Amino acid sequence: MPRKELVGKVVSNKMQKTVVVAVEGLASHKKYEKPMLQTRKFKAHDPESKCQLGDRVRLRECRPLSKEKRWLVIDVVHGEEALSEIGEVGNL
Repeated sequence: MPRKELVGKVVSNKMQKTVVVAVEGLASHKKYEKPMLQTRKFKAHDPESKCQLGDRVRLRECRPLSKEKRWLVIDVVHGEEALSEIGEVGNL
């Protein structure tokens, strides 16, 4: 089974080897069916502590590393590549 991948923005890097990444996506309202922007936050493992605040990063699902950490930072995405990746993520 392929592992999920997401692209998001680093909103916190205050923990050792851990970053908090906000992932945005469109979801429709159940009753009114209006598309709404939905933001979810994921804690991800950053083994080299290379992510800075505001970076766009690609995450990959992995085994549970702690109580809340189930994602791994694959790489930092730059410029136009980040914008095209966001469109491919789809619904959360």
